[in-house]
Amino acid sequence: MTNTKTFGYVRVSTKDQNTDRQLVTMQELNINERDIFVDKASGKDFDRPKYQALKAQLRKGDLVYITSLDRLGRNSDAIKKEWNEITTEIGADIVVTDMDLLDTRKYKDTMGNFVANLVLEVLTFMAQQEREKILNRQAEGIAVAKAKGKHLGRPQLNLSTLTKQQRADLEGNYQAWKAKEITGVKFMEILELKKNSFYKIISEYESSIEA
Repeated sequence: MTNTKTFGYVRVSTKDQNTDRQLVTMQELNINERDIFVDKASGKDFDRPKYQALKAQLRKGDLVYITSLDRLGRNSDAIKKEWNEITTEIGADIVVTDMDLLDTRKYKDTMGNFVANLVLEVLTFMAQQEREKILNRQAEGIAVAKAKGKHLGRPQLNLSTLTKQQRADLEGNYQAWKAKEITGVKFMEILELKKNSFYKIISEYESSIEA
């Protein structure tokens, strides 16, 4: 008889978010640490390295635990597709620990499947609705920030935003660079600037000293 394995899948949306709560649940289920797959990625699709690695290892009779359905994903159609591939095509089982009805080990008859599919339909819809709400809130926040004139993204780099040390290094090494006593690459290293930013700063500096 083929040995079956038990896996855990953990997901958070960003690198800053904490996986501890989900990992504790997996440890309480006595899942081997090497069999717990953790992604720090959006739930918009299933193009996630650890999820794909988990799926590649799954065999018939294996078991996958997740703490809640939205940890699997937030796209309704994609969740149902992946659920079907794991439970029907591969033949593994899935248990969602915070929803007792979503335990495919319990539903091997027609009525059981109907109930599980109905619950899955409702919960995947709710997961997608929550993602759409998050995206809408983000869009509204960006619109409000733009309306207030706030700059979004990385701060604009210019002569006035250089640190005191960068300004001193610029003034102290500019003539040596012009005289080709130091290379452009060396000057960039001194100023800790990338090529595009370096030439932008140089252009602004030259304009200021010529004025």
